[in-house]
Amino acid sequence: MSDSPARPRPLLPLWAAVLSAAGAAVLMHLSYPGAAVWILAFPATALLLLSVIGRRAGGALLVGLVYGILFFALLVSWTSRYLGPIPWGALSVVEGGLTALAIVPLALAYRWLPQAFSGPTARLVLLPSVVAALWVGRELFLGNWPYGGFPWARLGMSQAESPLAPVSSWVGVSGLSFLMVLLVAMLIETVRLRLWNRPLRFVVPAALVLVLLFTPLFPTASSGSMRIAAVQGNGPTGYFDDREPFAVIDAQTTATEPLYGEDVDLLVWPEGSLDADPFEYDALARRMSYVSARIGAPLLANAATGRGDLFYNTSMLWTSEGSADQIHDKRHPVPFGEYVPDRAFYNAIVPDLIGLIGREYTPGTNPPIVDIDGVKVGLAICFDVIYDDLIHEGVQDGAQMLVFQTNNADFRGTDENLQQLAFARMRAIETGRSVVNVSTVGTSQIIRADGSTVTSLDADEAGAMLEDVELRTGLTGGVVVGPWLQRLLLGGGLGALVVGWWRARRSQAPIF
Repeated sequence: MSDSPARPRPLLPLWAAVLSAAGAAVLMHLSYPGAAVWILAFPATALLLLSVIGRRAGGALLVGLVYGILFFALLVSWTSRYLGPIPWGALSVVEGGLTALAIVPLALAYRWLPQAFSGPTARLVLLPSVVAALWVGRELFLGNWPYGGFPWARLGMSQAESPLAPVSSWVGVSGLSFLMVLLVAMLIETVRLRLWNRPLRFVVPAALVLVLLFTPLFPTASSGSMRIAAVQGNGPTGYFDDREPFAVIDAQTTATEPLYGEDVDLLVWPEGSLDADPFEYDALARRMSYVSARIGAPLLANAATGRGDLFYNTSMLWTSEGSADQIHDKRHPVPFGEYVPDRAFYNAIVPDLIGLIGREYTPGTNPPIVDIDGVKVGLAICFDVIYDDLIHEGVQDGAQMLVFQTNNADFRGTDENLQQLAFARMRAIETGRSVVNVSTVGTSQIIRADGSTVTSLDADEAGAMLEDVELRTGLTGGVVVGPWLQRLLLGGGLGALVVGWWRARRSQAPIF
């Protein structure tokens, strides 16, 4: 085996690379719910990396487009449930295009680093580490831009049902993504260098497999329990559902009535559980006060609210006294769902669709937490569950459990509900906190801090859950270290790529 710099040439011809990328997209989709075959994330990652090895920027861009557009078209096909193919196609193409741009650095790493750093150690450790760091950088790019990003497809989030999930409690979801890609990239280099006859070369990949499979949950401390009632009303909460006045709160109230007389500390209703703003409609306010009094506990409900000329997606802790002193406004309203960025531009393109979104929600700034008799409960509203900053803020502010309120009515019969539920499960594991995930139409679940399910309500059925939910204290490594690790991987990956480019310039092989 020579230690001279590798000649940068594609591992696969372009036609095979395109097919490999398409296969990677299909397998990666199957690793997420509904199929949720988590192990497929590994061959999917391998196929994508194999398709970009040795490619120049243009070829990598084409391969990335095939992978990105097909993957997102499969993963978020639920966006076409009510609004048709235009939003689905637009989201798939935009996210796929951004994915392609962010895959180019992976291909450049495979071209530059073997020229810049020779020797098997660099190929087995340095190159895979940089590739894995750049993969995380790609996830951070898509998760933050444009319009606040869409971090729906992070590799680590595919592992909610796998034995690898506890790793996120130590290094966060991005850290889990890094380790998964690192393992795959190491195995690829082992085969490329034909090192299967050198057992010592397998020590690092073997150790990484053990870390991924046998890492225990980061320890947090039990601090008692809170008796939580969570109600799934199955009311007409979809955007295009026909409804009579007060139909939504009627459905929620009816599903709550079997709980009257039970010992309850907190009653939770989902996102969109009210027909209108209770701060403006006395009839709604009186009904909520009545329910709170009958249940003997505050009611955590949600509605669109207005303050001045601004509108918010608001969760409120309503009491039997007829008030809500504690509120939380959704931090990340969904672009083209809850508001329209650059409305004039998009209205000129698809005025009929843009016209459906009449209300512009404003991002909230208040803390994602409520205090119930000294017990702090962290909150996230619908898609906010996928944003690290909000989840970590609630836990760092002292939340001993988490409540996620969502409205999946516009995606009935699709995988959206199951994907979001899997993300909620990963948040329980990552933060070491019990999670109450309650939907208008399901599936609703109460989840332990280890990710196991306490109880569940099936989709499209009204019902209520009543459980003693464990409270926990202490910050996991995923909460404390995770955000810093993201920055380190992003900066380190890009920095190593720049150094590789600088050193590779002196070689005769073309670097682009």
